[in-house]
Amino acid sequence: MKAIRSSLLCLVAVLLGALPVRAEAPVSVEKWGVFELTLKGPDEGNPFVDVRLSAVFTNGATTLEVPGFYDGDGVYKVRFMPGAVGEWRYETKSNRWPLTGKIGSFTATPPAKGNHGPVRVANTFHFAYADGTPFKQIGTTIYNWTDTPEEVQEQTLRTLAAAPFNKARMLLTPQPNPFQGKFAPPRWPFAGTPPHGWDYTRFNPEYFRHYEQRLAQLRDLGIEADVILFNPYGKWGFETMDAASNERFVRYVVARFSAYRNLWWSLANEYDFLRTKTEPEWDRLGALVQACDPYGHLRSIHNGTLLYDNNKPWVTHASIQNGAAVEEPGRAEMYRGVWRKPVVYDEVKYEGQSPYRWGQLSGEEMVHRFWCGTVAGTYVGHGDYFLVNEDTWTSFGGTLKGQSAPRLAFLRRVLEDGPPQGIDPIDKWQDPNTAGVPATYYLTYFGRAQPTEWEFKLFRNGVVDGQRYRVEVIDTWAMTITPVAGEFVTKKLDAYHFVDAQGRKVPLPGKPGMAVRVRRIGADGQPVKLELLLEGS
Repeated sequence: MKAIRSSLLCLVAVLLGALPVRAEAPVSVEKWGVFELTLKGPDEGNPFVDVRLSAVFTNGATTLEVPGFYDGDGVYKVRFMPGAVGEWRYETKSNRWPLTGKIGSFTATPPAKGNHGPVRVANTFHFAYADGTPFKQIGTTIYNWTDTPEEVQEQTLRTLAAAPFNKARMLLTPQPNPFQGKFAPPRWPFAGTPPHGWDYTRFNPEYFRHYEQRLAQLRDLGIEADVILFNPYGKWGFETMDAASNERFVRYVVARFSAYRNLWWSLANEYDFLRTKTEPEWDRLGALVQACDPYGHLRSIHNGTLLYDNNKPWVTHASIQNGAAVEEPGRAEMYRGVWRKPVVYDEVKYEGQSPYRWGQLSGEEMVHRFWCGTVAGTYVGHGDYFLVNEDTWTSFGGTLKGQSAPRLAFLRRVLEDGPPQGIDPIDKWQDPNTAGVPATYYLTYFGRAQPTEWEFKLFRNGVVDGQRYRVEVIDTWAMTITPVAGEFVTKKLDAYHFVDAQGRKVPLPGKPGMAVRVRRIGADGQPVKLELLLEGS
C-alpha cells in the first residue's frame, strides 16, 4: 500500500506540474501601454538561441501571439500593448516546460491624457494616431544620442521637451566616431569586446534596457522614435553579420521594442551604402520585421543615392534623402504619385556651419524646404550641424544652435490648426505652390519669390459662386499671421478658376518666405470644420 500511495503522490505531482500556472504580472495597464510579464526560466546553455517563448493574448474579439525574449540572468519577458479597453487573458508557449502554460489576465484601462496610441497611415498620404488624432510630422535626427555620457542624454531630453519635434530618427547600433572624439560608447548590443570580438549569438540585455529607457522617455514627451536597425558606417562589424545573425537580431529587437506605442521601424540608414546586403536581403528583412511585429508599426528604409522600391508591401511610407526635391514644391510632390504612400523627406541636408556640403543650409533654407514639402502634401525632417561642445545635434544631441526650430514650431501650429486629414496639392500640374482641401482650405507658399500682391483665385474643384472666404498672410520667418480685412466671395472667372466677386487682391510685402491661408466661412461666420475619417472606419 505504501508503494501504491507513493506512486499516486508522484503521479499527482507530475499532473500538477503539467497544469497551467498563473504567473505574477500587473493587474492593469492603460490601453496602448506596456504590459510586461516576467518569468524565471533556464539560464544554462545559450537561452538567446536555445529557448523559444511567446504568449497568446485575447480579449475575446482579438487574439495576438506576441514573441517573448531573454533578458539575462534566467529572466524572460513578454511585452504586450493592448489595443482595446477591458479584460485580456494570456497563456505562454515555450519549448521549455518552466515557461510553458503560464496563464493570467489583466485589465486594460482607458488611455491617459496624451496617449493617442501608435501612429498609422491615414488618408493615403498622411498620418494619424490610432484614436484618430492627426499626426503632423515635424521630425529631427539625433543619430547617436544614446551613446553619449548620461548628462548629455539628459540634456538632449530637455532640449526635445522645449523643441517642436514629434519624431526623432536614431541609430540602434553605434557609429564608429565617439562623442567628442573621446567618449567611447558606454555599452554594446552584443556580448564581447570592441572592435570585433562579438558573439552575435548573445545579446547584451543591459544595452537594450538602456535604449528602452530612452524610448519610454521619448514616448512620455510625445515624440515618436524612428529606430534605425542597420547602418553602413563600419568599424564595429555589425554591418557584416551573416543572414542568421541579422534575423536573430531583428527578432530580438522586435520582441523587446514593439510594445512601445511610439515606435517606428527604419530598416536602414543609407541602405545602398551598406554593400554587404542585396536588395532581396533587404526585402526579406523588411518582411521579417512586418511578420514579427504584432502591432504593425510604421516601416520604412532610408536611401543614400539609390531609391528603394517603396511599392514593396512591407513598406508603409517612403523615407527619402533628397534635398533637391524640396527646393520647389513641384519636385517634392512627384514621389507621392509613384508610391501612393506618405512621403517623408527625412534628410534634406542640415542647417549648419560644416565643411561638408550636406551640413551648410541656412536657417532660412531649412524652413523653406519644410514649407515646400508641406504644400506638396509631404513631410520633412530637420538636422542641426553646428559644433556645440565639440559635436553636433544631429550626431549626438545635446542642444540646438540653428535658427530654424522656432519657425518649425510655428509651421507645426499652422498644420495642427489645418485640416485634420492633411493637405494635398489642389491643382498640382498648374499650381504646385498650393495645397489644401478643395472648397474649404488653401495654403499657398510663394517660396523664394517676392510678390507684392496676390490675386484671390481658387481652382474650380468644389467651388461655386457665392462661397465666402477669409484670407490671412503668413510670414514663415517672422512667424506672424495677419488677417486680411473683410471677406472674399467667389465668382466664376473661366472654365478653371473662381475669383473674388469684387476683384480684390491681397497685398504682400515683397519678400521671400511668404504664404497665404484661405479658409471658407460657414453660416456661423467661422471657418468650416473638417473631420478625419480613418481608413477602415
